[in-house]
Amino acid sequence: MAIKALFDRIRNIRVSTEMRTVPDAEMGARTPKKIRVLFVCMGNVCRSPTARGVFESLVQDAGLEHVIEVDSAGTYAGQVGKPPDQRAVEAAARRGYDLSRLRARRIDPVDFEQFDYVLAMDNDNLRDMQEVLPPGHEDKARLFMDFAPASAHREVPDPYYGGGGGFERVLDLVEEAARGLLTHIRAQHQL
Repeated sequence: MAIKALFDRIRNIRVSTEMRTVPDAEMGARTPKKIRVLFVCMGNVCRSPTARGVFESLVQDAGLEHVIEVDSAGTYAGQVGKPPDQRAVEAAARRGYDLSRLRARRIDPVDFEQFDYVLAMDNDNLRDMQEVLPPGHEDKARLFMDFAPASAHREVPDPYYGGGGGFERVLDLVEEAARGLLTHIRAQHQL
């Protein structure tokens, strides 16, 4: 009889997307539901892992790692399983970000169901994302630089075929947009 009551109790738990919380079945308290952010570039070896590393650092510094989850992906499958470009790793390390544990993966249509924000580094990647976007999730796909409205740049340029200075420029843009994104999420989700 106790097992049936437990199953009935579990079955009655409802996720509240409006409040972004789920009831705690035992305590009656409300615990935050994760806000999930996915950064996307072409190969997932330069810009999107850089954005992930920078944003994870900001989230951790704000004490929000229990509420905000971060990942990155690429629109191109040719780099899957590879670590970030060494130039990106070195540029990030000079600013205190660790990208060494990251590995490239390709974006999947299910990502649009699992993530709240799916942020492209440039318009080409945004178009590629929109090709696999399931209906009903159009509002999740946007440019990362939308969160840096004061910037003159709308895209994070691909540094892959250039010199080391391109990776520094990527970091400048990513840091600016990451701060804006965190401010947006805190306001939007009352964190």
